[in-house]
Amino acid sequence: MAEDALSYVHGASATPLIGRTIGQMLTRAAECWPDRIALIADGRELTWSELNAESERLAAGLLALGLKPGDRIGIWSLNNAAWALTQFAAAKAGLILVTINPAYRLTELEFALNAVGCAALVMASRHKGSDFVGLLNALAPELADAAPGALRAARLPALRLVIRIGDAEVPGMLPFAALAERAGAAERSALADLADAIQCDDPVNIQFTSGTTGTPKGVTLSHHNILNNGHFVGRTMRLGPEDRICIPVPLYHCFGLVLGNLAALTSGAAMVYPGEGFDPLATLRAVAGARCTALYGVPTMFLAELEHPDFDRFDLSCLRTGIMAGAPCPIALMRRAIDRMNLSELTICYGMTETSPVSFQSAVDDPVERRVSTVGRVHPHLEVKIVDAAGHILPRGGVGELCTRGYSVMRGYWGETERTAEVLDEAGWIHTGDLATLDPEGFCSIVGRIKDMVIRGGENIYPREVEDFLYRHPAIHEVQVFGVPDPRYGEEVCAWIRLRPGAEATAEDIRAFCTGQIAHQKIPRHIAFVDAFPMTVTGKVQKFLMREAMVRMLTGEAARPSG
Repeated sequence: MAEDALSYVHGASATPLIGRTIGQMLTRAAECWPDRIALIADGRELTWSELNAESERLAAGLLALGLKPGDRIGIWSLNNAAWALTQFAAAKAGLILVTINPAYRLTELEFALNAVGCAALVMASRHKGSDFVGLLNALAPELADAAPGALRAARLPALRLVIRIGDAEVPGMLPFAALAERAGAAERSALADLADAIQCDDPVNIQFTSGTTGTPKGVTLSHHNILNNGHFVGRTMRLGPEDRICIPVPLYHCFGLVLGNLAALTSGAAMVYPGEGFDPLATLRAVAGARCTALYGVPTMFLAELEHPDFDRFDLSCLRTGIMAGAPCPIALMRRAIDRMNLSELTICYGMTETSPVSFQSAVDDPVERRVSTVGRVHPHLEVKIVDAAGHILPRGGVGELCTRGYSVMRGYWGETERTAEVLDEAGWIHTGDLATLDPEGFCSIVGRIKDMVIRGGENIYPREVEDFLYRHPAIHEVQVFGVPDPRYGEEVCAWIRLRPGAEATAEDIRAFCTGQIAHQKIPRHIAFVDAFPMTVTGKVQKFLMREAMVRMLTGEAARPSG
């Protein structure tokens, strides 16, 4: 079989990889574009020179508080200027930024902070119904009597320092605004020495993801991983210093952190945050007000913007490109975004956190049909193969598991060599668990998932994690969680539950049990009480049959299961 007939592609490129760290690249950005706007957020505008200087002051302040290179610093906040400053300051100080989902509640927050041993936490105070300070105090009541930087909490043994975004004084916490004041000449000198001591292969970020079994895993990513991925995402979109990227997607996820902030860093484009969380009206205002040339989002975000009653009030002629990712994109939605939002060069991305994240992206000049029916072609400097169950590369057009190799592959799951080996083989290939095909021109189509993951509005939800939590309910004997189609979010979480003999519970009881303990998007929208699950002859649960039955029930074609 000829080589070009195999489901194998590599992104040959004359553009070299970047061998610098994120901190070095920020210094370089300040030298190349000192007076250009780097960040627009919270009513502030910072140039690249100002962003670099402020990040260095914060980095020196972190060192003054006793943090050392390699220490983990969590950030638990929605999008704001402090988030970006923390990202860059941590990189300059040699710290590893641990991104924590703002939707996390007690159980998830405790796990995340302890799993990687966070020594410090930068956090918001609250957002909408989430009282971040209250949640942390519930886990660490010792904060009330602790001096800032000297916390000793029984349930969070590694955590020493809590920094609260804002100026208000909170017992045991240091205001973010006071962080830079802690730095002295010794810390500034130490920071200068670190500029060359930190290496591009050093870890710089941990993001939590999980499989269909077990607890969430801390994906450990290096400067080299995510800096280069952001660079090549930006190059594919043809970003430059004249561009401004509207980033309504969350920064705690690779979409915002890498495709947003680091694509801007390596291209000189400005980062524009419309608000803390996604709001379609705020996004439209930011695009028109800041004259953004690029817009990011999952399909449901673009739909919400297009369908907003005030959509026609905004001049979006400044837009050119952007990224729609996180869930399959309907061709009708892509055409509406191109026609009504001026996004003639909108691109599609595919990847996973373990690959920094992007491994495929459509080009700005690919035909629209290709941009929605495929996820584009392989990224520069990466290899991809499609293999069968035995690990053999399939012919072009064959359906098999997508595997990725190259600079973007994670260092591993933090402290979990066995779980790392389950997805990263000895030859350096990451096994994604996604079913895909490659056509003769190298365009990739994702056709299914080996792992039974639910994608709700671009958020990955892993059934086993939800099942493990629901098993804590005293009335639940067995539970199976899966996704069902949803017109708004793409998929919604559904749970089939077998109650213990003699036990009683309602769907409302189950949801109330979850509220405040797991993230809202993980709480099952649909709940059915059943007497049994469909099984194979070997005793394996058949979730696809459950999904089909639930779809019929939701559309009124069949009666609900008993209970």
